[in-house]
Amino acid sequence: MHHLRRPLRRAALLAAAALLLTGAAVAGPHLASAATTGCRVTYTVTSSWPGGFGAGVEVTNLGDPVSGWRLAWAFTGGQSVTQLWNGSYTQSGAQVTVTDAGWNGTIATGATVSFGFNGSTTGANPAPASFALNGVACTGSPSGPSSPSSPAPSASASAGPAGPCDIYAAGGTPCVAAHSTVRALYGSYGGSLYQIRRSSDNTTRNIGVLTRGGAANASAQDSFCAGTSCVVTILFDQSGHGNDLAYQGPGGAGGQDTPASATRESLTVGGSKAYSLFINAGNSYWHNGSGSGVPTGSAPEGMYMITSGTHVNSGCCFDYGNSETTRRADGAGAMDAIYFGTSCWFGGCSGTGPWVQADLEYGLYPGGSSSWNPNQRAFTSKFVTAMLKNNGTSRFAIKGSNAQSGGLTTLWDGALPRGYSPMRKQGAIVLGSGGDCCATNTNQSAGTFYEGAMVSGYPSDATDSAVQANIVAAGYR
Repeated sequence: MHHLRRPLRRAALLAAAALLLTGAAVAGPHLASAATTGCRVTYTVTSSWPGGFGAGVEVTNLGDPVSGWRLAWAFTGGQSVTQLWNGSYTQSGAQVTVTDAGWNGTIATGATVSFGFNGSTTGANPAPASFALNGVACTGSPSGPSSPSSPAPSASASAGPAGPCDIYAAGGTPCVAAHSTVRALYGSYGGSLYQIRRSSDNTTRNIGVLTRGGAANASAQDSFCAGTSCVVTILFDQSGHGNDLAYQGPGGAGGQDTPASATRESLTVGGSKAYSLFINAGNSYWHNGSGSGVPTGSAPEGMYMITSGTHVNSGCCFDYGNSETTRRADGAGAMDAIYFGTSCWFGGCSGTGPWVQADLEYGLYPGGSSSWNPNQRAFTSKFVTAMLKNNGTSRFAIKGSNAQSGGLTTLWDGALPRGYSPMRKQGAIVLGSGGDCCATNTNQSAGTFYEGAMVSGYPSDATDSAVQANIVAAGYR
C-alpha cells in the first residue's frame, strides 16, 4: 500500500528442495548380518545466505530396529559443517560423520530420526550423492533377509493427512509459496517451518515439525529459548520454490523493521502446542521475488492466510501476498495481497471491522470500487480465514470465515476496480506491511499470522471450500 496518501506502511532465499539420495549397499558393523537392513535419507537445504546455508536431514529405518546410529556422507562442493543439533559430528576433509545424541539413538522399523545443521560454502552447494547408516548405504529400500509380515513402509505411509497445499494441487492450482509457524501445509512436508534467534548469544535454530505433515515442534523452541528471549528471523517456504520470508531489517531482508517475538502467543493445533507470528508495528517480512514462481503481470493467482480478529489495528498495512520487488508504490495493480485490519481506506465504512480486503496498491479495496461494499462484514473471532483470488484481467474475489468452524463467506466476487485491469504484479512476497515498506521507514500495522499460502492459477470455489474445511479440521485452539 502507498504511504503518500495516508500513514502507511535481501531476501533470505532459496531452496527447500528435498532430495532422495541413493548409494550401493554394503555390510555394516552395527547391524547383525542376519537382520534386514535398509534406510532412506531426505536431505533438505532449508535456507541459504552468502557463504552459508542451513540443512535438515531425515533418516528413515527400513530394516530391523537400530540401537545407536551414525550417518556418513561426503560433500562434493567444498562445504563444511559449522553447527549441528540433535547429534554430534566430525568432519575430515569432505567426509562427515554424524552420531546420535543418546536420547534419539534408537530407530524402530519404519521410524524416522532427524537432525539439522548450519554449514559454510564457497560457491555451489550440491547435495551429497549418497549416505550410509552404520555402514549400510541408504538406497531407499530394504536389503538382506526379508519378512513377509513386516514389509518396509512406503514414503506415503509416513506422510501425514493432506494439507491445504495438497488440496490446491489437486484442484490444479499448486502452491508456489507456503508459510506457517504452526504446522506443515503438505502431508509429506517434514522440513523446517521457521528460524528463531535468541538474544543471549545471537544463535539461530530452525524449528521443524513433530511428524511429517504435522504440527510445529514447539518443545524445541521452548528448550532453545529457555532463560532468554527469541525472535523469528525467517519463515521457510514449504512449497520448494525458495520463497523464504526474512524480516525487513538489518541482517534480514534489508530495511528498518525488526523481527517479531517468537514467544508472544502460544496456541494449540490438533492438540499440539505451537507459536504464532505475532506482528506489531515495526515488524514485517519480505521475499524479493527472484526465481520464485510467484505469478507476475496479469497471471492469475490465489492466496489465503489464517490471522486473528483479536490483534488488529488501522495502521497500513497488515498484508500477505504479492508485492513490489522495488519496495516502492509502483502504481495501481502492482500489488495483489490480502489485507486484514480496521483501516477504512476510502471512507464510508459500516462498523469498525476488522475486515478482509484486497491491497491492490493505491488502495485497500472492500469490493470492486472505492465505495463501501455492503456485503463486507467484520471478523472478530480469535482465528480468522482470509482469502483472495484474482484472475489478473477482469475478476477478483474476497472471502472470509471463522477458522474454527463453518464455511466461507463471499464478500466480493466480481469485476476488478477501474484502472486495475490488467494487473501488473511483480512477484515479491510481503507479510505484515504494505508494499512500499521498509527501506527508509517502518510500517505501522499489527496482526497475527499462523499460516498462509499463495497459488498459481485461479482456485475454484470448491477448492476454496475444501481448504477451509481442512483448516477447521486442523483444530486451532
